[in-house]
Amino acid sequence: MAAPSAPGRFVLSSFAGFCIVGGMFVDECTVKLAAGDGGRGCISFRREKFEPWGGPNGGDGGRGGDVILVGDVNTNNLVDYKFQPHWNAERGGHGLGSDCNGRDGKHCIMRLPLGTVVIDLATEKPVAEIIEDGQQVVLCKGGNGGWGNTHFTSSTNRAPRRANPGQVGEQGTYRLVLKSIADVGLVGFPNAGKSSLTSQITKARPKTAAYPFTTLHPQIGVIEYPEVRKGPHRLLLADVPGLIEGAHENRGLGHRFLRHIERCALLVFMVDMAGSDARDPREDYKHLVNELGLYDKALLKKPRLIVANKMDLPEAAANLRQFKRSHRSADVLEISCLSGEGLEELKKELLKRVTKFRAKEKASLAKAG
Repeated sequence: MAAPSAPGRFVLSSFAGFCIVGGMFVDECTVKLAAGDGGRGCISFRREKFEPWGGPNGGDGGRGGDVILVGDVNTNNLVDYKFQPHWNAERGGHGLGSDCNGRDGKHCIMRLPLGTVVIDLATEKPVAEIIEDGQQVVLCKGGNGGWGNTHFTSSTNRAPRRANPGQVGEQGTYRLVLKSIADVGLVGFPNAGKSSLTSQITKARPKTAAYPFTTLHPQIGVIEYPEVRKGPHRLLLADVPGLIEGAHENRGLGHRFLRHIERCALLVFMVDMAGSDARDPREDYKHLVNELGLYDKALLKKPRLIVANKMDLPEAAANLRQFKRSHRSADVLEISCLSGEGLEELKKELLKRVTKFRAKEKASLAKAG
């Protein structure tokens, strides 16, 4: 069964960002997969004029289709598999007389967004990871077709009445987990201005409002650098919905949000430096770092940049001085999403840091290889 063009399928057009149809975004679901069974072998004998006792001519059964996962850069959602959790490949055709073999079953092609991890629920272990466009993984193999009676001819049995049934195709239940692949991960507490920043420097258009938890789903936007001729001329930015204390314990769907920054090259901590809603910017940053470390210590080893937002408000300047005294070694970049102050400098800094990280990563891989 080929993948349908289901209503609500999301398309990432020219890296323009997530287009969420009807407000539905699915980054985790469970599917039941079954490869096709092999076709039966045939018991048949030649019956021709002047040769009434011809030998066996039963054909073999066809091979069952495989369940194949394919990485697709134009897919960024698992919504197709949430509402259609059963996927089956076609069984092989049965063998026929006159040495006619059955046809092979059609493969079941599942197009998955990049960053999808496939977990076998029988073992609770990952069995596949889709990270490249066009990458193919045969998850469930189809069964071989059964032999026809032609294969069982011997010197003592010239007319065998035996054929094999086809083998059963592999099947299993799997959990699909999407971990966004982005260059920059944007984290912060609710109402820090992450969605505003995303809409300012990328083509993504997340919902923005003056109340917390406006963003309910991870957003992917693209930062364009048309002036860059060498090296990367675009970066992918993952805007993670506002974290709360206890996110590492999965409070507020913490795990489902935090996993979207695991693959990022650079983490940007968005801090409301004006201290809106009686918040202390120093405590906000401390809690953010703590939540990420409790979820996965490897996140604390990633390069980070602190973005001090709302610098257009009068309280921000004094709070920034206190913040810098408390975190002397931290890299802080001042911006205002409302006035646009510092946004161009931020874009240049993001490109610089990501390029440096990727070059270092490439050199490490070359050295290891």
